[in-house]
Formats: sequence, structure tokens, C-alpha cells
Amino acid sequence: MGMSLPPNFECPIRLSRVLNLPPENLITSISAVPISQKEEVADFQLSVDSLLEKDNDHSRPDIQVQAKRLAEKLRCDTVVSEISTGQRTVNFKINRELLTKTVLQQVIEDGSKYGLKSELFSGLPQKKIVVEFSSPNVAKKFHVGHLRSTIIGNFIANLKEALGHQVIRINYLGDWGMQFGLLGTGFQLFGYEEKLQSNPLQHLFEVYVQVNKEAADDKSVAKAAQEFFQRLELGDVQALSLWQKFRDLSIEEYIRVYKRLGVYFDEYSGESFYREKSQEVLKLLESKGLLLKTIKGTAVVDLSGNGDPSSICTVMRSDGTSLYATRDLAAAIDRMDKYNFDTMIYVTDKGQKKHFQQVFQMLKIMGYDWAERCQHVPFGVVQGMKTRRGDVTFLEDVLNEIQLRMLQNMASIKTTKELKNPQETAERVGLAALIIQDFKGLLLTDYKFSWDRVFQSRGDTGVFLQYTHARLHSLEETFGCGYLNDFNTACLQEPQSVSILQHLLRFDEVLYKSSQDFQPRHIVSYLLTLSHLAAVAHKTLQIKDSPPEVAGARLHLFKAVRSVLANGMKLLGITPVCRM
Repeated sequence: MGMSLPPNFECPIRLSRVLNLPPENLITSISAVPISQKEEVADFQLSVDSLLEKDNDHSRPDIQVQAKRLAEKLRCDTVVSEISTGQRTVNFKINRELLTKTVLQQVIEDGSKYGLKSELFSGLPQKKIVVEFSSPNVAKKFHVGHLRSTIIGNFIANLKEALGHQVIRINYLGDWGMQFGLLGTGFQLFGYEEKLQSNPLQHLFEVYVQVNKEAADDKSVAKAAQEFFQRLELGDVQALSLWQKFRDLSIEEYIRVYKRLGVYFDEYSGESFYREKSQEVLKLLESKGLLLKTIKGTAVVDLSGNGDPSSICTVMRSDGTSLYATRDLAAAIDRMDKYNFDTMIYVTDKGQKKHFQQVFQMLKIMGYDWAERCQHVPFGVVQGMKTRRGDVTFLEDVLNEIQLRMLQNMASIKTTKELKNPQETAERVGLAALIIQDFKGLLLTDYKFSWDRVFQSRGDTGVFLQYTHARLHSLEETFGCGYLNDFNTACLQEPQSVSILQHLLRFDEVLYKSSQDFQPRHIVSYLLTLSHLAAVAHKTLQIKDSPPEVAGARLHLFKAVRSVLANGMKLLGITPVCRM
């Protein structure tokens, strides 16, 4: 229910008296009516279904009869101007002037907190939440999956933070394992110090590709790689200092690129941190009698307890070195010690679903009850993202491509104003386009990426959201100062205004939905609708040549739209632009 209406609108409280139910039951049963193509409908609806569910009275008569009976018990007053029944609902229409005044006041007073102060979130305990996302592998491709993990993880962290939780953002790098044996050996063979300094990610990747080819043909290279990794695991100073240099230079580069994306991390950890701790994990598993040795000399844990091959998880190689799963166990235990979190969320592609199920299950059988607080948010794969230079290798290539294409688009549009910083604007608009295309569907769905679709300026795209924001901003710049104090709510009675106000009422419900299922699409479709409503209103509700109080009221309305649009975009990880 969209807003804290003034004290005389105590719908939940009054209803609770009439219905003889506690008010908190009503908060989730009352919702703002979504904007539809129909003629002007009510503002709020009370779902009779969900009320009766809470009532647990299964001998209930026909719902429609109940709805009618309810509507008769309630009466109109200075706030509620009409009460009617719909399909299994009781509908309320609010006094128009009061609706206008309250919504606009609330949006402008609450600013970036609008929607978050709703009753829907009241009594929400403040939690400590760890979000692990992005997590590329040093020296391997930073591929599109990492990009998805980055923007989805960032959205979840933003949303949790906005709701007042304490969020710790962790980038868990793939900075250990057999690949570093190959890399160390490869660098000794084909590496150049100056290339490493000037473009570490690119150079390490080239070395890695080359040494892999060599190792496939030449057994001695493969053997050298294995030895190098063993030296690392044993803590050899020389091997470690080379490894440390690879890692530090890569992180510096990542930080620079993430900054372009508007993403930051509180902690860069990595598999390397857990090489000693994963030995402790193995000892613990052994002491609990959970470790089984195989004929090949590897160590496994049987999660089914009856030898079911699909439930067997390998935790140690035959040479005693740790694996991905062992390091994940050690990392989880360490984070619990360090942060004492209430929830830990891992954002990775759905291919790792089984891996995380096994990790959580192992934590449980090791006696860590908090394993239930760990959660995996999986997402689908993206096909067909190629830059002009070929397949995407690094995040930087994607960002450069976005910027380039967007600059070309902007150059071809007549209305593009002279921008102070066209590169930055192009990047922000381009990122909005990328993020909206990604967030429109369910996260689990695989989708085919299309540059053309990303950059359409018409239709439901990020470009359209940015364009709407910039347009509304220029209205405020053009007319702002003179009009904003003189303002009469009675001037906003046109259906276009009312639709916008009714839509603004629903913002908190949309945030609530996304906070329940971690799906950004609720917010995306809300913002797209808001932008369409704003476009229609912009055409019909003139500011120029209107009487001052009408102009002032309309400006207030557009300012409220821009504010909510900006709030929603920022949650999604988009930086709104003011000129385009």
C-alpha cells in the first residue's frame, strides 16, 4: 500500500474494526490498483481472498457475496470518495485532491527514500548480508557470465542496502589452482614485463592461451606447470612473488573497470586465501569420519550416505592439493567467523547450482547450522554477445563497445545537444541499455543478446528511460525556479495526472516484490510504464503558456516522476543522465 496517508485516512485501522481483524493482516491485503488500459479505476483494492485466507475459515460463503457485504459495511467520508466491488475485491477511490497532495508531498519529502518507508517494510529487522558476485578468474576470460553476475549482484546489494541492511560486497577471485601452474610456467617462457605492466589482463590471457597450447603438445611443459603449482601450494617464495604480482596488477585493472560500471567491492578475496584453511576443512571432515579415499588416491565426501554416485563430491586431489569445493567450504566458514552474517548470497550462473547445493549440504553435515543462511541466486546464459573485435574477452571490451556504439547513435540523432562530456553520457546511456535488456526477463532465463535491440531509442529500452529522465530534467531547468512555490493540487485532475499519481502509489509494492524474489524485472517494468505515462503527460500537460498555478502543479508532478525514475534506476545500477 503505497503511502502513509494522513491520519484521517486510516483505511487499515478502520477496516480492521469493521472486519474484526488485526491491522497488520490488512497491510498486505490492500494494494494500489495497477494502471491499466481501462477507464479510470479505483486507487486501492482490498483482496477479499487473501483476507479470508488469513481468517482460516474454510466454510466461507461465496467470495463475491463477502465482498459485497464488506463494501456495504464501509462508508465514504472526506477521504474515500467511492467504494465499489470488483472481482473478489473491494475497491476504494480516494478524494482526488487529497490523493494528489499526499503523493506529491511524500515523493518530494522522502526523496531517495520514497517507497522504502512504506508499512510493507516496517518492522523489518536490520540484517548483515554478504553478497558474493562477479568473481572472474585471473588470467582467464572475463566473459559475459561474469558481466551478468556483476550487474545482478550489484542490484541485489543495492536493494538490500536501500532497505537498511548492512551489506558486504565480496569479489571472490579465481586466483589459485592449476591455472597458476600454467601461468607461472607460461610467463617464464613467453612473458614480457612491460606488457604485464601496461595491460596485465590482456597479457596474462595471451600467455595463458599460448602455454595451454604448448602443454597439450609437450609433456615437459605440462609437468613444469604441475611443479610450479606445487611450489605455490608449498609456499615457495619465488613462485609466490610472481603470483602476487599477477594478482595485484589484475585487481588494480579490475577496480578501474568496475568503476566505469559504477560497481565497487568491500573486499577482494580469492581462492588463494583458503589454501591453508582448506587443509583444516579436510582434517575436520576426516575427524568426523566423512572423508573417503578412492582407489585413485583422491578424497571424497558421500553426501547420500549410500554411495549414490551423483552425490559424491571430490574434496582433495591425489597429490593432496585442494579443489574448488574445498576452498568454498573454507571461505564460507571464514566469512561466518569474520562477519557473523545473517545471510550470504552467491550470484553465479545456473551451471553451479549443484556445486552450491553440495557445499551447503557439506557445511550442514560438518555441524554448521548456519548453512541454511546461505543462498545461491542462479542466472541463465547469454548467447551471441560479440564485439567488433570478435568474441568478448574482457569486460573492458564490452564497455568500449557500448560507448562507441552509443556515441555513433547520439551523433546520428538531430536533437543531441552539445554535451560537455559526450563519452561519459554515452557510457551511462549505453550501460542503462545493457542492464535493462538483461533485467527485463526472469534471471534464470537464457537469452540471445542483440546490440540492435539494446540501442533502440523507441520501445522498452534503457535508452528510453535515460531519455525520459533527461527530458524531465530539462523541464525543471527551463521552468523550475519561477513556478515551484506556487502550486495548487486542484490543478492536477486530468486523467494523465491521475494515472501518474496512481502509478507512483505502487512503487513500494514493486520494491517489495523485488526484495522478496530478487528479480529486478518488477522494477524494470514499473519504470518503463512510468516513462510511458510521463511521455503522454508531457505531450498533453503543457507548462508553457499555462496559468502559473497550473504550470507549477504540473512541474511538481514531473519532478516527482523524475525523482522516482532516478531512484529506481539507481537501484538497478544505472546512473541517470541529465542531458542527452
